[in-house]
Amino acid sequence: MTQTLAPVLLLEQELREILGDRAVSAEPRVRERASVDGAPMSPILAEQLPLGLADLVAFPTSAEQIAAAVGAASRHGVPITPRGKGTGNYGQGIPMRGGLVLDMSRARAIVEVGDGHITAEAGAQMVALEQAAWASGQALWMYPSTTQSSIGGFLAGGSGGTGTIEHGANHMGFVVALDVVHADGSGELVHVEGDEAQQYVHNYGTAGIIARATVRLEPLRDWRGLYASFPDFRSALSVLREIGRIQPPPRLVSADNPAISAALPADDAIPAGRSSMRVLLSADTIDAASALILGAGGRVEDIRDGAQTSMRISMLSYNHPIEWLQKSRAFPTFHVEVGGDALVDRIDEVEAVYPDGLLHIEAGHSVPIGMLSGRYESPEQVYAGIEALNALGVGVHNPHQWNVDFEIERTVEVAKRTDPHGLLNPGKLNPDYAGPRKGAIR
Repeated sequence: MTQTLAPVLLLEQELREILGDRAVSAEPRVRERASVDGAPMSPILAEQLPLGLADLVAFPTSAEQIAAAVGAASRHGVPITPRGKGTGNYGQGIPMRGGLVLDMSRARAIVEVGDGHITAEAGAQMVALEQAAWASGQALWMYPSTTQSSIGGFLAGGSGGTGTIEHGANHMGFVVALDVVHADGSGELVHVEGDEAQQYVHNYGTAGIIARATVRLEPLRDWRGLYASFPDFRSALSVLREIGRIQPPPRLVSADNPAISAALPADDAIPAGRSSMRVLLSADTIDAASALILGAGGRVEDIRDGAQTSMRISMLSYNHPIEWLQKSRAFPTFHVEVGGDALVDRIDEVEAVYPDGLLHIEAGHSVPIGMLSGRYESPEQVYAGIEALNALGVGVHNPHQWNVDFEIERTVEVAKRTDPHGLLNPGKLNPDYAGPRKGAIR
């Protein structure tokens, strides 16, 4: 065991009393499954795996049980790593110091769907929240690209999502209230709202674990999925920003270099040899978007409706196209998050920064955003490319590290009060980390 044997055994006994025998496991296979996430997507991180192994895994089924489990682990001095659906890509869910992995995927109740808000427990999948919202004539204000991710994981770890064209990418305005748990041994839920709730967003549970969340809904529009294609990437880029500025704004505009398009799941609306564009837009803006597409030499391949269409197009955004590209290539591939008008205006120079460089791009809130991939050679090559991209006017965020890099100073100060013994997801809050990261790009 990673931790001293006695505290872990005592914690296991107490958790079995609190949660029941079937909700606690020290079996090697369970511990191994709970100790990995999507970090192998990064070749830089893959070279360092495995980074930690849980000593114990617990499966609470409610916010109250989450709080009780955190309280017990805190009293025994056992580190706690929160886990949603394990869909994170960069090691933030790996228990670097062993201890307890708190798997919240069974705490998935949707508590309330109200006028303009929805409340759910941390393990509820985002697709379930979206379906509940649609049934009430509303939609999530922001929706992740990984639709099966949990609300707790999305808020604690995610960066943006479908809807950021209109609302931006940092969850300001999305989070209404949270019920969180501190590592103070109390085992109590702490209710926070507004600015206070923002202190627990994007910090991987290092200052408090999200047990229940209330997030904003907006009136449901008649969303349609428009699939278009272009003879080359430049043609798609020429209208991406204009389509993103249509009013009311699209929920998502996603486009790919033809080589990335060819790696996407087979679909008649994504023809071979062409640059694919997928748009989630209001039905009353289809004609305007179609005119822009045709004017740029593109063609509309299909128009689809329904929740499944929204989910499918969302799952072909952000880093998902790069995952498909990785699977299709015979050599290791990495990516960095990028943003700025240079992604359109200087596309040839941008893609040339890395060997076999290819761009996935989206219309952002203020500037285009995307994922630039390349052939992986070494960490130094990746970091040198970041500097070269900056020189081209491209904003870059380096995803190949698990450290908190959003409002880190604030998080450190909050954690002094909420996690006095450093038990919450240890190894992720490193204020002295000086790696090549450039902060937010949106």
